[in-house]
This record gives sequence, C-alpha cells and structure tokens, in this order.
Amino acid sequence: MNYETLRVDIDNRIATITLNRPNKRNCMSPQLHREMTDLLEKLRYDDNVSVLVFTGAGEAFCAGMDLKEFFFETKDSPARFDEIFRTACEWRGRTLRYYPKTTIAMINGFCFGGAFSIVEGCDLAVAANNATFGLSEVNFKLFPGGTVSKSLANLLRPREALFYALTGRPFDGTEAARIGLINYAVPASELRTFTMDIAQEIAQKDLTALRATKDGYRYALEMSWDASINYTLAKQVELKSLQASMESGDWVEAGINDFLKGEYKPGLETHGQSAQRRS
Repeated sequence: MNYETLRVDIDNRIATITLNRPNKRNCMSPQLHREMTDLLEKLRYDDNVSVLVFTGAGEAFCAGMDLKEFFFETKDSPARFDEIFRTACEWRGRTLRYYPKTTIAMINGFCFGGAFSIVEGCDLAVAANNATFGLSEVNFKLFPGGTVSKSLANLLRPREALFYALTGRPFDGTEAARIGLINYAVPASELRTFTMDIAQEIAQKDLTALRATKDGYRYALEMSWDASINYTLAKQVELKSLQASMESGDWVEAGINDFLKGEYKPGLETHGQSAQRRS
C-alpha cells in the first residue's frame, strides 16, 4: 500500500490513514481522491483490519479541496472535472457512510470545507481542543457545495449550520463538540491516545455485529418506522447465520446463552473478555 498522498499503518486491527500533503495542509487533490478510493477498496477486504482512523500529517487534518488542482486547473475541461468531482463525492459521501468497518476521524488541526464531509462520513469523530474548523467558501464567493451542504444538514442544527456557512467564521474543537459536529474535543497532547483507546475498544467487538449496527442505523434514516423494523428483524436472522460458523458462536447461542450462564455481564464487558482474563 504505497501511496504518494497517503500513509497507512496497521496495528492491533486498526488502520491509521494519514492524509500526507503537509506542505498543502493536506488539502485534497485529484490524486488523493483516487488513492483514497483505491485504499478503501483494499481495506474493505483486509481481514486484519476492523477499524479505520483518519488523521492528517503535520498541523492540519485537511484544509478541504485543493482549489488550484480541483477547480482552477479543470475549469476548461468539464469531463475531467466531472470525473474528479464524482470520485471526490463518492468516497466521502457514500463509501465512508456505508463502509462495512467502523471509521473514526481524528482531527489534529485545520479542518475546512470539503473535510467536513470526511468528518460527517465517519462514524465517530474526535478533535483536539485547539483544532480549527471553518466553512470559508463564502469568503471566496462560493458556498459549501458538493457533499458539504448535505453533511451540514445531516449533522448540525439549522442555526449553527447556517451561521458558520454564512459568516465563514472559524471555530475550535470545543465548539465543534458543542454543536455536534464531533463526539469529543480533548487536549491535543491526548488526542491520539484518547482516539486509539476508542478504536481498540471497538476493534475487540464482533465485526459482523459492528457492521449490522452501522447498517441498522444508516438505513433506518431513509426508512419508515415499519420498514426499519422489518429490515432489522431480517438483519438479526442474517447476523445469526453469518456468525454460526464462527468459533465464538452466534449472538443467541453464545452471546445470550453465556450471559444466562453467568459467564459475563454484557452491560459491562464484551463477550469473550471474561474467558480471556481467566486464561
């Protein structure tokens, strides 16, 4: 997995993906979009990876789109712009949202414009208190286009979304947590440890159950009450079937039955952890 715009490190079932254009504050170029698309496809089928963590090299998470390469250099080539635009929208707007593995944004610095869709597409997000967020599009006579307006609508209340989109004002990680853009804001010195602790906790769970959890939530957003209930009932049957051949057993015969036998407390620990401690 050798890429020019990305770094990938895999450890303890966690793949840390670092946007690696520090001299450009990790803004997203056409090459980065293509490389990210390729990487996500590879990690989708990597059995050694359960959780993906996204961060940025240097002092930035991601400063949004590379305005020169993405917009200016394609202004006379509609076909080239369309190809890049679709690639950029696809991995942030659909691939991340429905990815079969848990995704976490670890926001270490500047996070602007199109980077909001990376944050929104991920399942969870943690930022440094002093990270800087902003929707600066209006400052150069644009608006939050592509996937960004939808990302704002998905996550934020109208007042906050419109305030920051209309003023272009920057805000910090503490404010990002207050308005619901991220889960937590922590001191920069604690960001990696805090985020990786969450990632490791999730990586210990059953991978098929994690995927079903995401599917149940994501698709419920698009369904009626009755459709969602029918979908999750079918999902329970599918999950039991997928887990049946696993050494750890399925959620009924192992998950519930071991609880009834007093072998673990699901409100306090993950199935299998008690056995690991006893061994």
